[in-house]
Amino acid sequence: MDQAAKKRLKAEFKAKRRAALCASLPMPLARLKALFSFLDRLDAPPCDHSLTQTRVFLHQQGLAPELVVPWLNEHGGYCDCEVLANVHDEVGDLIGWYVDEER
Repeated sequence: MDQAAKKRLKAEFKAKRRAALCASLPMPLARLKALFSFLDRLDAPPCDHSLTQTRVFLHQQGLAPELVVPWLNEHGGYCDCEVLANVHDEVGDLIGWYVDEER
């Protein structure tokens, strides 16, 4: 297989992963980005090893925790810092968006 074919297959695979992830999102992408920014804000309290701040955000946004929390867990987000460390890393890479761009 030549380089061009490998590159095309890799791009197709990444596009399919991105589409599957986007289809699985339990909230609009803009709100997920806002969640990451909310958790990464300068005045955010230290992580208490729960989803306390995530749940605050979900409540403020009128989003259903019973739909969002299992999705976050599935992607490695079992507490607020893991939402940033694990979920954000996975989603940020696939959609090409990073928390640091906000600052």
